[in-house]
Amino acid sequence: MSKVRSSSLGYPRIGGQREWKKNLEAFWAGKRSKTDFLQEQKSLRLSYLQKQQQLGLDLIPVGDFSDYDHVLDTAVAFGIVPERFAYAGGKVEEETYFAIARGTDDAVAAEMTKWFNTNYHYIVPELTASREPALVDNRWLRLYEEAKSELGINGKPVLLGPVSFVKLAKQYGNKSFSEHVQTLVPLYGQVLAELAQAGAPLIQVDEPILAGDVTEAEWAVVEETYQSLAKLAPNAKLLLQTYFESVADYNRFIQLPVAGLGFDFVAGKEETFQNLRVNGFPNDKLLALGVIDGRNIWRTDLTAVNAELKEVLQVVERERLILQPSSSLLHVPVTVQSEEKIADELKEAIAFADEKIIEIVSLAKVVNGHEPPSLLEASKHALGRLNASEARNNQSVQQEVAQISSEDPSRGLDAPTRAKLQAAKLKLPLLPTTTIGSFPQTKEIRKKRLDWRKGKLDSAGYETFINAEIDRWIAIQEQLGLDVLVHGEFERTDMVEFFGEKLGGFQFTTYGWVQSYGSRCVKPPIIYGDVYFKQPMTVKETVYAQSKTDKPVKGMLTGPVTIYNWSFPRADITEGEAVNQIALALRKEVLALEEHGIGVIQVDEPALREGLPLKRAKWQSYLDQSVTAFQLTVNQVKPETQIHTHMCYSDFQDIIEAIDGLDADVISIEMSRSHGELISSFEEYTYNKGIGLGVYDIHSPRVPAKEEIARNIERALNVLHPKQFWVNPDCGLKTRQEPETVAALKVMVEAAKEARQTLETKTI
Repeated sequence: MSKVRSSSLGYPRIGGQREWKKNLEAFWAGKRSKTDFLQEQKSLRLSYLQKQQQLGLDLIPVGDFSDYDHVLDTAVAFGIVPERFAYAGGKVEEETYFAIARGTDDAVAAEMTKWFNTNYHYIVPELTASREPALVDNRWLRLYEEAKSELGINGKPVLLGPVSFVKLAKQYGNKSFSEHVQTLVPLYGQVLAELAQAGAPLIQVDEPILAGDVTEAEWAVVEETYQSLAKLAPNAKLLLQTYFESVADYNRFIQLPVAGLGFDFVAGKEETFQNLRVNGFPNDKLLALGVIDGRNIWRTDLTAVNAELKEVLQVVERERLILQPSSSLLHVPVTVQSEEKIADELKEAIAFADEKIIEIVSLAKVVNGHEPPSLLEASKHALGRLNASEARNNQSVQQEVAQISSEDPSRGLDAPTRAKLQAAKLKLPLLPTTTIGSFPQTKEIRKKRLDWRKGKLDSAGYETFINAEIDRWIAIQEQLGLDVLVHGEFERTDMVEFFGEKLGGFQFTTYGWVQSYGSRCVKPPIIYGDVYFKQPMTVKETVYAQSKTDKPVKGMLTGPVTIYNWSFPRADITEGEAVNQIALALRKEVLALEEHGIGVIQVDEPALREGLPLKRAKWQSYLDQSVTAFQLTVNQVKPETQIHTHMCYSDFQDIIEAIDGLDADVISIEMSRSHGELISSFEEYTYNKGIGLGVYDIHSPRVPAKEEIARNIERALNVLHPKQFWVNPDCGLKTRQEPETVAALKVMVEAAKEARQTLETKTI
């Protein structure tokens, strides 16, 4: 009997106990040989495949595993290595692979930016005209054959498609977008032909850009590309996969010469369902529907999905339907089973990667008639119990949110007037220097925090230790000559998890890690109820730091949009309602800092840009909502209180008006990895507030040369008034080592002082 098949688009790399991260960092630190490193990577990779096999998945993805990033994997497989790295051709070795991602003493790392509207960062490929790509490692074939020979798994290879790869890359030289794609097409054709010859039954080719805004010229490239691939690899059965939104042009998409088409049936459900109803679906193609949310952690109401699938099966035959998550499970933790501290009412409503695969497999069994529909009812009941709980019905919070519509979110006085009041109060020099907030969290800091959490160290002892670290770093900052100091955030874990633990309505996990970039993992908190302020969260440490210096110390908070975007949000209320709840809770913290004498407060929004919908038609609503939430957080402070915010690793040109609309007194933005390209935004837009364009890259362990920083400062000053410009690193310094941090900041301060001296000889 023909049947609906179950599948997945990809599995988390990091391991349930972050084994992958530990293996990487041991190799980087020289504590593990390359041989041992590669053997452990293989063991992890095979264990993930075996688990999916045991869970009953029909189509198991292979090739989704990565040693750092799947976009970087694609680049090096085709010999696409930036010219500044020593590469003579052939298979790219691990040392060069990691150098591209992390940089070396002699070469800056490749740019890193967000993967669409997620918190995952990918390494941006650099396409030039001087080096022609070549297939130097068919990694997909290698990993497919490994799964087949080691585990007997005839898997589904997963590739990033050529059009999306080029679209996500930086393109240099005279080649057009189309020409770069066409250069890669024969290489992709070879990969696909070799996979088909090896017996791959279906090959997943990801083209996520097709769920965004696609121009007529880009559609022409897509059509030409897949017509060419069909000729180059006629025996390869391609499943062209999209996610994160509905496909931009459904009718054009379904005509592409491929074996199957994959849709996000969560984020793009309404549009996709309507297209299936009105336009039908080709009778010679597979339909892969992402019916389980691959990005959030709530169980799916499988009874509702089952009802929808009955309608889908009126359009496509059972044997041509594949059920899967809406995206790769890279974006969720591994398994709920390890979580022992979550209350049963909440835990039973949650599904991580393993549980989502179980959901898919169970749903397929019911659709195929192998199990009764009652198998699916548990999820509906679990979600219903949570929705009826007191946590999700906090009347006080809901009344406060209801009053927002009658409130003016602005700060009253305009930015230039506020700037004069703040200058008189703070008395900062020209080109003031500061950092973004965090300082290195050493093994000793992490151990003390763990001992305190486990009860091995009492609260008084832990506070004494944290205060000693604050003392030490206040002294270091003063010695370096920084102008606005920070307390260092030594008491904090992750910048969102820390607040999630202290606000009402949040649940934190023990092992709920997800990959952010490289080996950097975060534990997003779960927003499960109405959010409310319980007690001051940052006041004690900030006020203590301020008592140790005459220089201003910044209060440091994570903003409402970022807390929302970097959490697993509840799905039973709108995004706007949830973000405003967080904003009103944070407002109380901002006012508490001000009340205790803190005159500079930074409310970070690094995730504002990444939360943009993939389609521009939906941008304005999101931006308006985000700006209002930020303003609500800070609009009740005095005009003399200087409000900062920070954003990192995103393209800001398209949202510069929204950035201006935040009305922060000072904004700091990444620019070092983008080599100053962001500055062009300010050549065309008049910005009248303070701004710090990060002058060196903190994600690389290298210490920047003073000349590099000086060039970044000089270029910024070509378009910004010196009285506007702040000098700071790209981002927080939590993940760096102390010696390199101090050395880099010393260079930064020296470069700023030299630039200041040069400016002071001129009339400003």
